Amino acid sequence: MNPDTAWTPKNLRLPSPTVRAERVTASTPARFELPAVTAAGRSLARGWLWLALGALLGSGLFSVLLVLARTPGINAWLPAGDFFRVALVVHVDLSVLVWFVAIAGLLWSLNQRPPGSPRSRLLLRAPLWLCGLGALGMGLAAFVDPGEAVMANYIPMLDSAGFRAALWVFAAGALWLVLLTMARPVPIGPAVDGTGALRFGLHAGAVAAGVALLAFAWSLVVVPTTLPAKAYYEILFWGGGHALQFTWTLLMLVAWLVLVQSCGGRVPLSPRIVVVLFLIALVSVFVTPLAYLMHDVSSVEHRDMHTWGMRFGGGVAIAPLVLAVLLALLPMRGLAPVQRPLRAAVLASMLLFIAGGVIGLTIQGSNVKIPAHYHGCIVGVTLALMGLVYRLLPELGYAAPRGRLAVAQPWLYGVGQLLHIVGLMWSGGYGVQRKVAGAEQVLRSTGEIAGMGLMGLGGLLAIVGGLLFALVVVRAMRAEPTAGLDRRAAP
Repeated sequence: MNPDTAWTPKNLRLPSPTVRAERVTASTPARFELPAVTAAGRSLARGWLWLALGALLGSGLFSVLLVLARTPGINAWLPAGDFFRVALVVHVDLSVLVWFVAIAGLLWSLNQRPPGSPRSRLLLRAPLWLCGLGALGMGLAAFVDPGEAVMANYIPMLDSAGFRAALWVFAAGALWLVLLTMARPVPIGPAVDGTGALRFGLHAGAVAAGVALLAFAWSLVVVPTTLPAKAYYEILFWGGGHALQFTWTLLMLVAWLVLVQSCGGRVPLSPRIVVVLFLIALVSVFVTPLAYLMHDVSSVEHRDMHTWGMRFGGGVAIAPLVLAVLLALLPMRGLAPVQRPLRAAVLASMLLFIAGGVIGLTIQGSNVKIPAHYHGCIVGVTLALMGLVYRLLPELGYAAPRGRLAVAQPWLYGVGQLLHIVGLMWSGGYGVQRKVAGAEQVLRSTGEIAGMGLMGLGGLLAIVGGLLFALVVVRAMRAEPTAGLDRRAAP
């Protein structure tokens, strides 16, 4: 995706590359476009896309059971307890872990040197197979070997041999992916343009993932195995889980810049400023190893150091980009059909991410305000990556999504999740506890019931929106490919 093939507003005519090169000045707006998809990398990127879709569909199926188990009236017909917790574990791991790693694999495959031999192609494809096998094993374990459901933060667990083995296989694939990404990067070059800034953002995301994997390994060595399962997994995943949030946030910021550019917007930031903001987020990741060196992993100081590092690094890096993206979106008018779903995705993403951040400032104690906070932030990331998938489909040899369904999908998913988190925040104000369902929720007042009812309605709408995303993507895959389309004048 270089300047010669970038999408622009339909009424804009670009000069030839030679003339345009002569007119570029210091005041020329940067073009934030991902690296072009090569023929060699297309097949691998398609594989990661299929894994992402499979994870999202699997998560959606489990979330149907999850929302019904917490919706007043309906939950009386379903078992609570273990049923709810097993569904919650698999839903979270597929939607937050597998989906994000698969999309990261897709993006990082675009940012690697192309394979030079059949052996290197096999080497690059091995992480995909390992991650796919691990994800399948995690889903199957819920039915054949569920064990005890442990509601640990970041990576909830089914404490069974089958689930642990599947997670190990998935972790091996993720580690291989990160190592390959860091070992085979495409150089940014001395003159940083918009594409170079995005390359740096993708590099930074891979480094953050590497720090997260190091933290997981560190915890695996130092956390006592004699602890109860809940305490063990909570401590085990706390440090690495915080570091992973930097990876997903960096990918979201890359997605925002690409989507705004694809809609014809001009981000009022230079590539070097964008690199500095990415660098701030990346430097903040290294609070993670410092926390391990300075404090015992089971201490409050260790936990708080991770939390404050994430708040500082994320806040400083995100705020200027939020403002810049909003300024680029405001003047957009008369978008082409293929651009409208992209604008819907970035707007819905920003709405949910900001809402989740604001809710996070109100948290006190352990109640359903906590899942309201992280559902907002995580869904904000998910919506940005959904929009990026829409943008990349033509580059992968498929049709570009367009039409009412493609435009409605981000809003349906986003509004549903907004109602979901508002219901959770409402109920959290009454002290409704998190990670419980059915009679365990102890809903006493009309306000508590109304809040959780709103949560259930929003959750069901979001499920429909998530499944609609898969439908839109599959329809685009089955339609006449638009690879090679001249996107200088989008229809």
